[in-house]
Amino acid sequence: MKLSAVKAFLDRKNVHITARTYLIDAMGAMAFGLFASLLIGTIFGTLGERTGIALFTTMSGYAKNATGAALGISIAYALHAPQLVLFSAAAVGIAGNDLGGPVGALAATILATELGKLVSKETRVDILVTPCVTILTGVLTAQFIGPGVSAFMTGFGHLVMTATEMQPFFMGMLVSALIGIALTLPISSAAICMMLGLGGLAGGAATAGCCAQMVGFAVMSFRENGMGGLLAQGLGTSMLQMGNIVKNPRIWIAPTLTSLVTGPVATMLFRLENIPEGSGMGTCGLVGPIGILTAMDGGAKMWLGILFVCFLLPAVLTWIFGEILRRLGWIREGDLKLDL
Repeated sequence: MKLSAVKAFLDRKNVHITARTYLIDAMGAMAFGLFASLLIGTIFGTLGERTGIALFTTMSGYAKNATGAALGISIAYALHAPQLVLFSAAAVGIAGNDLGGPVGALAATILATELGKLVSKETRVDILVTPCVTILTGVLTAQFIGPGVSAFMTGFGHLVMTATEMQPFFMGMLVSALIGIALTLPISSAAICMMLGLGGLAGGAATAGCCAQMVGFAVMSFRENGMGGLLAQGLGTSMLQMGNIVKNPRIWIAPTLTSLVTGPVATMLFRLENIPEGSGMGTCGLVGPIGILTAMDGGAKMWLGILFVCFLLPAVLTWIFGEILRRLGWIREGDLKLDL
């Protein structure tokens, strides 16, 4: 078969083998799957613990149990899977997540979905062939690569967390800056933290970086975007600024400098910790602060840490850095304007 014929077949089946498809689109959708299951389950669980209301605890259990299925369906949806492939991806996600964590679910679902798309509606018994190919491919992939991938990601995550415990200043800066940057890029910082199991002090540093980007951009761009922009970025995502960053990368300097400050403040002054489910979320839906509440026992120091690291320092420092950049002419009027 000629390459042109293969390409035509892949195009007809909507199979596009690119880094953007798998590392941006699929991972971005994966974050929604995590939020709709594990992350919201964590919020319910924290509410149940703090309020003693059994219903929250019950909802938490159901939501967390749906994590694998939610991951599979969200990833398949991002890959534009036809119906039978999309619904079969629930089983693949469960297998991938059980055997290899979020990375296992990502790899297994991508391969299963793409092969499922190739056979979809190619036979008279599509209702049998497509689910069989999709689930078989996904489960075999999960069994083959899941344990190894899980061990590697867990080991690397432990390495980062141990390094942060040993060098809280420098690792606090590094983790905060890198995870914060990942949050604003069109990839999923939440998925990255979940894949690495990034908790403890490293999770606190990651939260600091995410909050620096979200709250920082929200406050710095208030004059251009008003209250709508403040809420959209501060409680939604700083990814909204990605188009403006492409036009003028200098607008990214202020929140990134802030993350270099708030990271060590989180790790050394307040000793903030977080759970992997909340580390890469920042102030999105207040999941980051809620994760800190879940990870720590409470107390005045923790509450002050949340107030300063998640809200006050990102707002004040990014505004100051932003004003300096405006006076230097590096940020011009309208550079931070969003189409809301």
